[in-house]
Amino acid sequence: MIFIEYRIPYGDTDKMGVVYYANYFRYFEMFRNELIRTSGKSYKEIEEKDQLMFPVLEAYCNYIYPAKYDDIIEIHGKLEKIEANRFKIIYKIFNKNTKQLLVEGYTWHICISIDSKLRKLPEYIKSMLYK
Repeated sequence: MIFIEYRIPYGDTDKMGVVYYANYFRYFEMFRNELIRTSGKSYKEIEEKDQLMFPVLEAYCNYIYPAKYDDIIEIHGKLEKIEANRFKIIYKIFNKNTKQLLVEGYTWHICISIDSKLRKLPEYIKSMLYK
C-alpha cells in the first residue's frame, strides 16, 4: 500500500472549519493519479498514447473524523480488485500527526477507449494489484 501527503488549505474547508465532504473524493483522485503513476505511466500518458480512460463507475466514502485547515493528511490506498475490464481502488485517509483514521472509501473504474468503447484492462494496470 502506498500513500501521499497533503496539507489541507483553507479553501478545502467549509464554514465550520472542517474539510468539505466532497473534497475527500478529490483526495481519492489525487491518490489514484499517483497510484497509476506506479504502473510506469501517467494518467495523461495513458489518455494520449494508449487512448484509454478509466471513468468512475461507483464511489463510496465513510466519514469517520473531520480533517481541518492546515492538518497534514496521509492518503493511503491500493488496487484491491480486478474484474474483467474494471477495477476497484480502496482508500484510507489519516491525520499524519495523530494517526486518527478520518475517512475510508473506494472507487470502481471501467476501462474505455477515448471513443467510449469498452476495452480490456492493460497489463500495467493489472500490475498495480501487487503495489
